[in-house]
Amino acid sequence: MGKFLKIGFFFLIGILLIWWSLHQIPPQEWDKFTQSLKHSKFWIIIPVFFILGLSHFIRALRWRLIMEPLGYNPSITNTFLAVLIGYLANSAVPRLGEVLKCTILSKYEKVPAEKIVGTIVAERAFDVMCLGLVFLLALTLQFNVIEAGWQQLNTAKDPSHAGQPWGMYILGFILVLGILFFWIFKKRFAPLITSFKKIILGVWEGVMSATKLKKHNLFFFYSFCIWFLYLFATYIGLYGTEGTASSFSTAISCLAYASIGMIITPGGIGAYAYFLAKVLELNGIEYALGLANGTLQWFSQFIIVLVLGGISLIILPLVNKQSK
Repeated sequence: MGKFLKIGFFFLIGILLIWWSLHQIPPQEWDKFTQSLKHSKFWIIIPVFFILGLSHFIRALRWRLIMEPLGYNPSITNTFLAVLIGYLANSAVPRLGEVLKCTILSKYEKVPAEKIVGTIVAERAFDVMCLGLVFLLALTLQFNVIEAGWQQLNTAKDPSHAGQPWGMYILGFILVLGILFFWIFKKRFAPLITSFKKIILGVWEGVMSATKLKKHNLFFFYSFCIWFLYLFATYIGLYGTEGTASSFSTAISCLAYASIGMIITPGGIGAYAYFLAKVLELNGIEYALGLANGTLQWFSQFIIVLVLGGISLIILPLVNKQSK
């Protein structure tokens, strides 16, 4: 129930952001938003489809590279299909896809799931650093835009709860109770502790595999390709609606903030289009037009994940049945 409530909470945030985004459009500009969507260049989905599909394939190659120091070399086909199914799962339930990717490879390639979970952690940690570099690049090319964007994010926060540490007190109280409960009934928790230690050690081994890479240059090359393709898809997507075509530097800022939107809500619902629209607005493009473009780009990515992930679900058991 707690997991369902958590998922529902993030979906609610996405829906509220959609509502908020639409209500940010002045009444006199509403026609611009609807007309921009109506006359969108939907054919733009085709090149974006191949660009993002290639980025997912390279991500699969990079993941295999991290698994090599552990002594595992799963097939490219199974790894690629697992990555696509993982993206599909993440569109519905945040972070479910990361676990699902590991369980799929564990089933079809006979590799310990807890160890390759560690490789996912290492991969995501490096992606966070890559996102930081994208922000740094955007800050270099569009300092005023990035600064104004952060100011808007900060002013959107509610300062009324500042200086009220009740949440920390409650959390500390619950933690103390948990420690006391565990200490009293520690003998009954012995099997659970053993299993937990095994999982933690496996995850840690997977994380440390990233430090034992034999092909560092190839790993960095794959990472560069992944994020360049993300940027290229964003840049092409800006041409999908009238009046939103922009420079590469604008696309970098859009990618930086839109990536945050993808993290905040499941599949970036609501948040992706809103953040992209605000960046375009700071670059002199009307908010209504920017929101129409952000909506089109989000829809394109959603369709791509839905199609590729759905096909992968069908193909995966068939491919492995033939191989057996």
